[in-house]
Amino acid sequence: MAQMDTRVTTVDGKVNGVRGRRSRRGTISWLGVPYAAPPVGPLRFRAPQPVEPWQGTRECDEYGFSPIQDRMFTARADGRFHPRSEDCLTLNVFAPDSASSSPRPVMVFNYGGAYILGGSSTPIYDGAFLARARDVIVVTVNYRFGAFGFLDLSEYSTPERPFDSNCGLRDMVAALEWVQRNIAAFGGDPDRVTVFGESAGGAAVLTLLSTPSAEGLFSRAIAQSPAADLVVHKENAALLADEFVRQVVNPARRAGPERTGVLEPAEVADIVDNADPFELQAAGKRLMAFSKHAELSDPMPFAPVVDGDYLPYSPVEAARAGKTHRVPLITGSNLDEGELFARFWSILPDSTLFLVGVHDPEVREEIQRMYPGTRDKVRLSADAVFWIPTTIFAEFHAKHSPTYMYRYDYSALALKLSGIGATHATELLAVFGIYRHPIGVGLALAGSWGSTKRITGTMQSLWTWFARTGVPSESWPQYSADDRNVLVIDDPVRLENDPDGPRRSAWERVHLQLRRD
Repeated sequence: MAQMDTRVTTVDGKVNGVRGRRSRRGTISWLGVPYAAPPVGPLRFRAPQPVEPWQGTRECDEYGFSPIQDRMFTARADGRFHPRSEDCLTLNVFAPDSASSSPRPVMVFNYGGAYILGGSSTPIYDGAFLARARDVIVVTVNYRFGAFGFLDLSEYSTPERPFDSNCGLRDMVAALEWVQRNIAAFGGDPDRVTVFGESAGGAAVLTLLSTPSAEGLFSRAIAQSPAADLVVHKENAALLADEFVRQVVNPARRAGPERTGVLEPAEVADIVDNADPFELQAAGKRLMAFSKHAELSDPMPFAPVVDGDYLPYSPVEAARAGKTHRVPLITGSNLDEGELFARFWSILPDSTLFLVGVHDPEVREEIQRMYPGTRDKVRLSADAVFWIPTTIFAEFHAKHSPTYMYRYDYSALALKLSGIGATHATELLAVFGIYRHPIGVGLALAGSWGSTKRITGTMQSLWTWFARTGVPSESWPQYSADDRNVLVIDDPVRLENDPDGPRRSAWERVHLQLRRD
């Protein structure tokens, strides 16, 4: 079979990729391809702008810069750390190295990280193994997060210095637009683009389904463990922007509600334009503490802003209103979602917060009765953040588009014995084929060599067949409020109707009561 050329002509210029060696043999990777202009200088806190076309051939043999974040989160498997910069709007394309007689399905991935960390250079997101195993094109995207991506300074805009809301969300849309313009040159099919992501990346998928400017840019969607309610509402965004600027000016400022004077637009522009990017990142970390102590109705300060314009509704409200894009959807969560956070990253809100505002004592008692033990409180928080909002979104999206729900139950023996189980993000090991990668092979060798091979085959088959046809499997029926079919992904898979139905029903009554209030 003829090989693909590593040199590809995009609308912005020629790029040269690299052929995979050793474990990546049979693939080509184009790394660090710019899809937007560097968001630096006057483009800081602005929507992504077009790439400046280049002459000659750009060598795309290394990942682009990671977005600004703590250095520890850019670690590579070999102990090195990836360089960070505001100049981070790049993507990576992974393809089989053989030419195809017909265009291949395209899968565009957005990483997780609570909208405060992440990067496409993270080894677990290596798309080469999935591309080769299932004959698809995989694209992984860098987008801005934290203050750079989701601080809304638009109230301080002037004609001389405009600010845009939702820069990180706009980055994802710009990357999908790049795919539409260019992916055919890499052998991909622009009419079969699946956007997928995990955690914040999964929430981003549901947000893209609710973003008017994303319509028509993808034909299927997969949201893995999304926090569907992870947004910031306009009134909170304004308070957070004010506090952020004050934190930049005074790093010793105590996180509190005190305000001295009104911030003028010219003053704000001068402060944020002249700050070092790592000063802005540090102010963002302090804003996290402020958000927690201020007990805002939105739990995180950085997330897509429901601004009434670029993002008119939160994902769940868009689904309720029937305003999500008409594309097939796979979504679900993991059985032991919360264990990762309980043990390694204390970021989930306290379980008691989810019943604030629920005044019906019967509903409160019903929820509490279903989570009696200490470890159950971890499950309560995870259910409230991931499972229930996702289920509600799916129920309404299913009214107009094919929707498939799953629960990921598989855990390698080592994870099972540790008590972590099928926790948050572990399904990524199967999706990207990482159980045969140096960072995941230890889990497979510890008594799970055969089952990790089978679960990888299962996940990759379901995900890529969905990308290819819009239907993941003939044996996986659609989800609806009348027929709550859920595929339990384990070794082997099984179909269940409304698993944990009493919990789901009780939580939906909580959400209904909160909406009424």
